[in-house]
Amino acid sequence: MIYELQDMKIVTGFFDGWQETLIYSCLQKVMGKIFVTDLENPQAACAYVGCFAFCAGEPDRKLVMNKPEGFVIMVPENDSWGNLIEECFPKAKKVTRYAIKKDTQFKKDMLKKFVDDLPAGYELHEIDADIYDKCLENPVTKDFVSSFESKETYLKNGRGMVILKEGRIVSGASSYTRYLEGIEIEVDTVSDEQRKGLATIVCAALILRCLEENLYPSWDAQNMNSVRLSQKLGYEFDHEYTAYEVEREDRRF
Repeated sequence: MIYELQDMKIVTGFFDGWQETLIYSCLQKVMGKIFVTDLENPQAACAYVGCFAFCAGEPDRKLVMNKPEGFVIMVPENDSWGNLIEECFPKAKKVTRYAIKKDTQFKKDMLKKFVDDLPAGYELHEIDADIYDKCLENPVTKDFVSSFESKETYLKNGRGMVILKEGRIVSGASSYTRYLEGIEIEVDTVSDEQRKGLATIVCAALILRCLEENLYPSWDAQNMNSVRLSQKLGYEFDHEYTAYEVEREDRRF
Protein backbone atom coordinates (compact mmCIF):
# COMPACT_ATOMS: atom_id res chain seq x y z
CA MET A 1 0.00 0.00 0.00
CA ILE A 2 0.98 3.59 -0.66
CA TYR A 3 0.14 6.16 2.02
CA GLU A 4 0.21 9.93 1.98
CA LEU A 5 2.14 10.95 5.07
CA GLN A 6 0.76 13.43 7.57
CA ASP A 7 3.36 13.22 10.35
CA MET A 8 6.43 14.58 8.60
CA LYS A 9 8.68 14.15 11.63
CA ILE A 10 9.08 10.42 11.01
CA VAL A 11 10.75 10.94 7.60
CA THR A 12 12.74 14.12 8.23
CA GLY A 13 15.92 12.09 8.70
CA PHE A 14 15.67 10.63 5.21
CA PHE A 15 16.17 14.09 3.73
CA ASP A 16 18.96 15.31 6.02
CA GLY A 17 21.63 17.07 3.99
CA TRP A 18 19.38 17.73 1.00
CA GLN A 19 19.39 21.49 0.54
CA GLU A 20 16.34 21.39 -1.70
CA THR A 21 13.68 23.95 -0.92
CA LEU A 22 11.10 21.83 -2.73
CA ILE A 23 11.60 19.18 -0.05
CA TYR A 24 11.23 21.89 2.60
CA SER A 25 7.86 22.77 1.06
CA CYS A 26 6.68 19.20 1.67
CA LEU A 27 8.19 18.74 5.13
CA GLN A 28 6.75 22.07 6.27
CA LYS A 29 3.36 21.12 4.79
CA VAL A 30 3.24 24.32 2.76
CA MET A 31 2.67 22.47 -0.50
CA GLY A 32 3.39 19.08 -2.03
CA LYS A 33 3.01 15.58 -0.59
CA ILE A 34 5.19 12.84 0.84
CA PHE A 35 4.40 9.16 0.26
CA VAL A 36 5.52 6.05 2.17
CA THR A 37 4.63 2.35 2.19
CA ASP A 38 4.58 2.06 6.00
CA LEU A 39 3.01 4.67 8.27
CA GLU A 40 4.46 3.21 11.47
CA ASN A 41 8.07 2.57 10.54
CA PRO A 42 8.79 3.82 7.01
CA GLN A 43 12.07 2.79 5.43
CA ALA A 44 11.76 5.16 2.47
CA ALA A 45 9.88 8.22 1.33
CA CYS A 46 9.18 10.11 -1.88
CA ALA A 47 8.42 13.83 -1.76
CA TYR A 48 6.35 15.20 -4.65
CA VAL A 49 5.81 18.87 -5.46
CA GLY A 50 5.18 20.46 -8.83
CA CYS A 51 6.70 18.11 -11.41
CA PHE A 52 9.52 17.01 -9.08
CA ALA A 53 9.92 13.86 -6.99
CA PHE A 54 12.69 13.28 -4.44
CA CYS A 55 13.34 9.66 -3.39
CA ALA A 56 15.20 8.82 -0.19
CA GLY A 57 15.76 5.93 2.23
CA GLU A 58 15.83 2.30 1.16
CA PRO A 59 14.97 2.04 -2.56
CA ASP A 60 11.31 1.03 -2.89
CA ARG A 61 9.80 -0.06 -6.20
CA LYS A 62 6.23 0.71 -5.10
CA LEU A 63 7.14 4.31 -4.34
CA VAL A 64 8.88 4.74 -7.69
CA MET A 65 5.94 3.24 -9.56
CA ASN A 66 3.59 5.58 -7.69
CA LYS A 67 4.69 8.41 -9.97
CA PRO A 68 1.74 10.66 -10.89
CA GLU A 69 0.45 11.07 -14.43
CA GLY A 70 2.46 13.12 -16.88
CA PHE A 71 5.98 14.49 -16.87
CA VAL A 72 7.97 14.11 -13.65
CA ILE A 73 11.58 14.90 -12.79
CA MET A 74 12.68 12.20 -10.36
CA VAL A 75 15.70 12.96 -8.18
CA PRO A 76 17.32 9.90 -6.55
CA GLU A 77 19.19 10.07 -3.25
CA ASN A 78 21.86 7.74 -4.60
CA ASP A 79 22.79 5.34 -7.41
CA SER A 80 20.63 2.56 -5.98
CA TRP A 81 17.53 4.73 -6.36
CA GLY A 82 18.76 5.79 -9.80
CA ASN A 83 19.14 2.18 -10.92
CA LEU A 84 15.63 1.41 -9.69
CA ILE A 85 14.17 4.39 -11.59
CA GLU A 86 15.94 3.20 -14.76
CA GLU A 87 14.57 -0.31 -14.22
CA CYS A 88 11.01 0.90 -13.68
CA PHE A 89 11.13 3.50 -16.46
CA PRO A 90 13.57 2.28 -19.14
CA LYS A 91 12.86 5.28 -21.39
CA ALA A 92 13.56 7.81 -18.65
CA LYS A 93 16.05 10.47 -19.69
CA LYS A 94 19.01 10.73 -17.32
CA VAL A 95 20.03 14.37 -16.99
CA THR A 96 22.43 16.53 -15.04
CA ARG A 97 21.05 19.46 -13.07
CA TYR A 98 22.94 22.14 -11.19
CA ALA A 99 22.42 23.08 -7.54
CA ILE A 100 23.02 26.69 -6.56
CA LYS A 101 24.19 27.74 -3.08
CA LYS A 102 21.45 28.82 -0.67
CA ASP A 103 23.27 31.56 1.24
CA THR A 104 23.61 34.33 -1.33
CA GLN A 105 24.20 37.84 0.00
CA PHE A 106 22.60 39.92 -2.74
CA LYS A 107 23.88 43.30 -3.92
CA LYS A 108 20.67 45.31 -4.01
CA ASP A 109 22.20 48.24 -5.88
CA MET A 110 23.29 45.94 -8.70
CA LEU A 111 19.85 44.34 -8.88
CA LYS A 112 18.18 47.76 -9.00
CA LYS A 113 20.42 48.75 -11.90
CA PHE A 114 19.29 45.66 -13.79
CA VAL A 115 15.64 46.62 -13.21
CA ASP A 116 16.34 50.16 -14.40
CA ASP A 117 17.51 48.71 -17.73
CA LEU A 118 13.93 47.77 -18.70
CA PRO A 119 13.67 48.81 -22.38
CA ALA A 120 11.15 51.32 -23.60
CA GLY A 121 7.87 49.71 -24.64
CA TYR A 122 8.04 47.07 -21.91
CA GLU A 123 6.23 47.14 -18.57
CA LEU A 124 7.18 45.40 -15.31
CA HIS A 125 4.21 44.07 -13.37
CA GLU A 126 3.67 41.94 -10.27
CA ILE A 127 1.58 38.78 -10.72
CA ASP A 128 -1.82 39.77 -9.36
CA ALA A 129 -5.26 38.26 -9.98
CA ASP A 130 -5.45 39.51 -13.57
CA ILE A 131 -1.88 38.55 -14.47
CA TYR A 132 -2.43 35.12 -12.89
CA ASP A 133 -5.22 34.46 -15.41
CA LYS A 134 -3.05 35.72 -18.25
CA CYS A 135 -0.25 33.33 -17.22
CA LEU A 136 -2.55 30.37 -17.82
CA GLU A 137 -3.11 31.36 -21.44
CA ASN A 138 0.36 30.31 -22.64
CA PRO A 139 2.26 27.05 -21.92
CA VAL A 140 5.46 29.09 -21.53
CA THR A 141 4.00 31.17 -18.71
CA LYS A 142 1.67 28.61 -17.15
CA ASP A 143 4.42 27.16 -14.96
CA PHE A 144 4.73 30.51 -13.21
CA VAL A 145 1.60 29.64 -11.24
CA SER A 146 0.55 26.04 -12.00
CA SER A 147 2.27 24.30 -9.08
CA PHE A 148 -0.13 26.00 -6.67
CA GLU A 149 -3.46 24.26 -6.11
CA SER A 150 -5.57 27.35 -6.80
CA LYS A 151 -5.51 30.99 -7.76
CA GLU A 152 -6.26 31.94 -4.17
CA THR A 153 -3.33 29.88 -2.89
CA TYR A 154 -0.93 31.47 -5.35
CA LEU A 155 -2.08 35.00 -4.52
CA LYS A 156 -1.58 34.24 -0.83
CA ASN A 157 1.71 32.33 -0.92
CA GLY A 158 3.21 32.93 -4.35
CA ARG A 159 5.38 35.80 -5.51
CA GLY A 160 6.02 36.71 -9.11
CA MET A 161 6.94 39.41 -11.60
CA VAL A 162 6.36 39.57 -15.34
CA ILE A 163 7.34 41.84 -18.20
CA LEU A 164 4.53 42.87 -20.55
CA LYS A 165 4.81 44.12 -24.11
CA GLU A 166 1.61 45.44 -25.64
CA GLY A 167 -0.34 43.59 -22.94
CA ARG A 168 1.36 40.24 -23.62
CA ILE A 169 3.56 38.44 -21.09
CA VAL A 170 6.96 38.10 -22.73
CA SER A 171 9.10 37.18 -19.70
CA GLY A 172 8.52 36.27 -16.09
CA ALA A 173 10.04 35.06 -12.85
CA SER A 174 7.83 33.49 -10.23
CA SER A 175 7.64 31.13 -7.29
CA TYR A 176 7.57 27.64 -8.74
CA THR A 177 7.08 26.57 -5.14
CA ARG A 178 6.89 28.20 -1.73
CA TYR A 179 8.37 27.15 1.61
CA LEU A 180 8.16 29.03 4.92
CA GLU A 181 11.40 30.94 4.50
CA GLY A 182 11.25 31.67 0.79
CA ILE A 183 10.47 30.58 -2.76
CA GLU A 184 12.01 28.50 -5.54
CA ILE A 185 12.35 30.62 -8.67
CA GLU A 186 10.90 29.65 -12.05
CA VAL A 187 11.98 31.88 -14.98
CA ASP A 188 11.18 31.85 -18.68
CA THR A 189 10.97 34.15 -21.70
CA VAL A 190 8.93 33.62 -24.88
CA SER A 191 11.11 32.59 -27.80
CA ASP A 192 10.76 35.76 -29.87
CA GLU A 193 11.84 37.98 -26.95
CA GLN A 194 14.91 36.06 -25.81
CA ARG A 195 18.46 37.47 -25.76
CA LYS A 196 17.24 40.94 -24.80
CA GLY A 197 18.16 40.77 -21.13
CA LEU A 198 14.54 40.46 -20.02
CA ALA A 199 15.16 37.40 -17.82
CA THR A 200 17.87 39.28 -15.93
CA ILE A 201 15.56 42.23 -15.36
CA VAL A 202 12.53 40.26 -14.22
CA CYS A 203 14.60 37.98 -11.94
CA ALA A 204 16.26 40.99 -10.35
CA ALA A 205 12.83 42.49 -9.72
CA LEU A 206 11.56 39.28 -8.11
CA ILE A 207 14.65 38.92 -5.91
CA LEU A 208 14.22 42.50 -4.67
CA ARG A 209 10.53 41.80 -4.05
CA CYS A 210 11.45 38.76 -1.93
CA LEU A 211 14.10 40.62 0.04
CA GLU A 212 11.49 43.20 1.03
CA GLU A 213 9.69 40.40 2.92
CA ASN A 214 12.82 38.62 4.15
CA LEU A 215 12.04 35.68 1.86
CA TYR A 216 14.94 33.79 0.30
CA PRO A 217 14.72 33.46 -3.51
CA SER A 218 16.23 30.02 -4.04
CA TRP A 219 17.58 28.97 -7.45
CA ASP A 220 18.13 25.54 -9.02
CA ALA A 221 19.41 25.31 -12.60
CA GLN A 222 18.25 23.02 -15.38
CA ASN A 223 21.18 23.90 -17.65
CA MET A 224 24.34 25.99 -17.85
CA ASN A 225 22.48 28.98 -19.28
CA SER A 226 20.47 29.04 -16.06
CA VAL A 227 23.68 28.73 -14.02
CA ARG A 228 25.20 31.70 -15.84
CA LEU A 229 22.07 33.80 -15.33
CA SER A 230 22.09 32.97 -11.62
CA GLN A 231 25.75 33.98 -11.34
CA LYS A 232 25.03 37.27 -13.07
CA LEU A 233 22.46 37.97 -10.35
CA GLY A 234 24.93 37.15 -7.57
CA TYR A 235 24.36 33.44 -6.88
CA GLU A 236 27.17 30.87 -6.64
CA PHE A 237 27.28 27.41 -8.19
CA ASP A 238 27.32 24.53 -5.70
CA HIS A 239 27.29 21.09 -7.36
CA GLU A 240 25.92 18.90 -10.13
CA TYR A 241 23.34 16.19 -9.44
CA THR A 242 21.55 13.48 -11.40
CA ALA A 243 17.84 13.47 -12.18
CA TYR A 244 15.52 11.48 -14.45
CA GLU A 245 12.89 12.97 -16.73
CA VAL A 246 10.05 10.44 -16.79
CA GLU A 247 6.75 10.13 -18.62
CA ARG A 248 3.90 7.84 -17.53
CA GLU A 249 4.02 5.87 -20.78
CA ASP A 250 7.62 4.89 -20.00
CA ARG A 251 6.45 2.70 -17.16
CA ARG A 252 7.50 -0.97 -16.94
CA PHE A 253 5.02 -3.04 -14.93
